[in-house]
Amino acid sequence: MTISEITPDVDRDRWLAGADFADAFRITIDGAALDARTAAERMLGHAPWWMAALLKLRNGLVRPFGLKTSGADARRPGPMIGMFPVIDETPAQLVLGFDDKHLDFRVLVDVVALNSTSQVTATTLVQTHNALGRVYLAVITPFHRLVVKAMLRQIAAPA
Repeated sequence: MTISEITPDVDRDRWLAGADFADAFRITIDGAALDARTAAERMLGHAPWWMAALLKLRNGLVRPFGLKTSGADARRPGPMIGMFPVIDETPAQLVLGFDDKHLDFRVLVDVVALNSTSQVTATTLVQTHNALGRVYLAVITPFHRLVVKAMLRQIAAPA
């Protein structure tokens, strides 16, 4: 099981026009075909202890700045996977994300079935709004790359 960083291949204008950061990682999973919801639920449903610890640290650090610690928003109730609201969904693609005062982000989970495998791509788009957003993005980017790869590995883990 190899995870590859690839060039993002999504419609940025549709999902986050003006995005100033984009990356994408891909894994090929052997076995039964997956749909995008199943892949996203396996990725985001249960974080390993170290990711939960990083998230708790992040939430404690950003709370004084008034930044969101979850996508749960009573003004826009809707389906969520983990802490992320579902923006759009088809069997082949699930789009999650939310907007905040420092930045907006989207996570796109795309699945392509190939014979006896499924290719899952996680693409992240970010649009920063101010200096706080740019600093935040610079600080979390190294952690983001580790977290996305770990989340993709969870798709291949036994259910």
